[in-house]
Amino acid sequence: MRDKTKVYLITGVAGFIGANLAKRILETKSDNIQIIGIDNLNDYYDVKLKEYRLFELKTFDKFEFIKCDISEKDEIEPIFEKYKPNIVVNLAAQAGVRYSITNPDAYIKSNIVGFYNILECCRKNEIEHLVYASSSSVYGLNKKIPYSTEDRTDMPVSLYAATKKSNELLAYSYSKLYNIRTTGLRFFTVYGPAGRPDMAYFKFTNKLLNGEKIQIYNYGKCERDFTYIDDIVEGIVRTIHKIPIEKKGEDGLPIPPYKVYNIGKGKPDNLLDFVNILQEELINAEVLPKDYNFEIHKELVAMQPGDVPITYADTKQMEEEMNFKPSTSLREGLRKFAEWYKKYYMQ
Repeated sequence: MRDKTKVYLITGVAGFIGANLAKRILETKSDNIQIIGIDNLNDYYDVKLKEYRLFELKTFDKFEFIKCDISEKDEIEPIFEKYKPNIVVNLAAQAGVRYSITNPDAYIKSNIVGFYNILECCRKNEIEHLVYASSSSVYGLNKKIPYSTEDRTDMPVSLYAATKKSNELLAYSYSKLYNIRTTGLRFFTVYGPAGRPDMAYFKFTNKLLNGEKIQIYNYGKCERDFTYIDDIVEGIVRTIHKIPIEKKGEDGLPIPPYKVYNIGKGKPDNLLDFVNILQEELINAEVLPKDYNFEIHKELVAMQPGDVPITYADTKQMEEEMNFKPSTSLREGLRKFAEWYKKYYMQ
C-alpha cells in the first residue's frame, strides 16, 4: 500500500478543522490517496455535530474512520503499525481557553500525553511529515502586533496556550533528536459552517435565537483575526506539501527540519463590527426576524480570564514560502455560516 498510495492519518477528524481538511483531500478524487481518520468523539460539545461531519466523510471510499483516543498509546500504536501513514496531521486536542481554567486534566491528557504518543509513533514508523495544530494563543501577553513567529511565546495566559506551546517544544526536540520533519500551525480564530458551538459566533447565534443576552468582552474593544475555515484548510494543504528539510547552520551543525507558521487573515476585526455583521447575516438568512431588536440583547462586559484584547497574524512567512494568504471576508464567511445554521437547525 505504501509504495502506491499516499496514506494520510488525520487525528481529530470529526472536529471542525479535521473534517474540512479530510473532505478537501478526498475531493481531489485521486486514486492514490487514503485517509485514516481517528477521533474519540468526546462530548465537549454536541456529538451529533461531529457525527454530522463524519457522515459526509464516510460517503468517500478512500476514507476509513477509527474511534480512538490519542492519549491511549495502546490504541494509537496499532493504527500506525497497520496503516503506516506517510503524512500525519494532528488536529486532536482539547480545545477552549476558558474551559482549560476549570478542567485542566483534559488538556494535559489530550494535548500533552496525546501529542507525545503521536510523536513516538511517528518516530517508530518513519513518516514523511508531521503537521500539527498549534494556536495563536501561544503569543499570550506579547504586546507587539501583528504576531510574528519570531516573537517570544513564553508568557501563556491559559493552560490551553501552555499546552500548545509545549507541543511546539516537543516537536522541535523530536525533529532535532530523530530527524522527524514537523510543522506547527498557529491558527487564528477559525470560524465557518458546522464550526465549534463553543466559539463566539455560534454561541451568539444560539443565544440571540433564544432571546437571551450576549456578552461582548472588554466592552467591545477586542479585536480578532477571524479566519474562515476554507482558508485554514488551504493553508494546511500547502503546508503538508512543504516538507521541512534538514540544513546546516553557520556553525556547520544540522538545523532540525522544524517549522512553525501563522495561518491568519492578517487583518483584525473589531468584536462589535463582527457582532453587527453576524446579526445582519442571520437576518438575511432568516434565522432571526427582520425586526429583531438587537440592542436589547447585547451586554458589554469586562475582559475574561485567559483572554487578550487583540490578536492578529503576521502572514509574511506563509505568503513568501507558500504564495498564500487567507482572503475570505468576514461578511462572506458569516453569510455562509448563517445559511448553514438555517439549513441544519431550522429546516
